[in-house]
Amino acid sequence: MILDNENGTTATEFFLLGFPGLGVFRFLFFTLIFSAYTVTVLLDVMIIVLLSTKKSLQSPMFMFLRNFLLSEMCFVNVVVPNMLRIIWMNGATMSVTGCITQSYIFVSSGTSEIYFLSAMSYDRYLAICKPLHYNTIMDHTLQYFLVIFCWMLGFLLTMITLGLLVSLKFCGQNVIDHYFCDLAPFVDIACSDTSGLQIGIFILTIPMVVVPFILIIVSYVSIFVVILRMSSISNRKKAFSTCSTHLLVVGMF
Repeated sequence: MILDNENGTTATEFFLLGFPGLGVFRFLFFTLIFSAYTVTVLLDVMIIVLLSTKKSLQSPMFMFLRNFLLSEMCFVNVVVPNMLRIIWMNGATMSVTGCITQSYIFVSSGTSEIYFLSAMSYDRYLAICKPLHYNTIMDHTLQYFLVIFCWMLGFLLTMITLGLLVSLKFCGQNVIDHYFCDLAPFVDIACSDTSGLQIGIFILTIPMVVVPFILIIVSYVSIFVVILRMSSISNRKKAFSTCSTHLLVVGMF
């Protein structure tokens, strides 16, 4: 919907195109996405319940993994259900407020995921590189601090982007060629100056993506150096197996 005012026209809702070229395959595509979404959510819930109830899985590593899965569920649930609605209706409208909210939660939960991966890599670094000091350093206080830090920083940093998005004006063009409200479409259809938003996004990628990525790389370089220095092959295999789960999660992410 577009409203006329003294300064011209203002968009109050967006129309998301989704996948307009699906044609007769729309129902099949909807079924595939719905099935994948259902399986993903069920598996995440099952793993979280398992990690929360099984006493042998109460180590810091699995605590971080549990919170990572929670942020992953937030990440998926803010996008896929509405995407399914768009596929089913062959395009659908979404309010400007709803669109900006979706973008904010999407980026925030994704950022929290990256921070949890960094916390997990630091945990593996301590376990393998400083095993004698692991229990002393990675105590309950540090565990809870890292969990709260990952959640808060992920959502607080994105508040800057949220403020920049709210300040944008959307005029006659209100069609988004996407299946959810990502940041890039806002830049494409905004009728006000988006340079501030683009600069803000570029700067925020440093603490949100670059720094965690460097921390993960540095942690695993140190881990591999220590593993390669081990004289026993069995010790190498045991050390590598303790970080294989995290490496798999990082690779998938």
